Amino acid sequence: MRDWKSELDALVAEAMAFAGSLKVEPAPPRPPLKEVDDIDGPIVSDYSSSERDQIRKRVERFKAHQERLMREREEYANSLLRRIRPIEKD
Repeated sequence: MRDWKSELDALVAEAMAFAGSLKVEPAPPRPPLKEVDDIDGPIVSDYSSSERDQIRKRVERFKAHQERLMREREEYANSLLRRIRPIEKD
């Protein structure tokens, strides 16, 4: 049987040396997350309305959610571009 303990120690030493040679810079801080406004509240099944009405309501909620996500993405992209543009002018 091989001397597995010495091989393991060598592997650990090699991994530690590699990890020590890496230069890691901290990532820039992210913008704070916006609180999610739950306009409709929790989804509660309404068995008195028809299935068609339930589907329509869910589709409306989904579309509103998608539009909100698109707005937030655009705002984030615009904020990044505003931060980057001064750097490009130098």
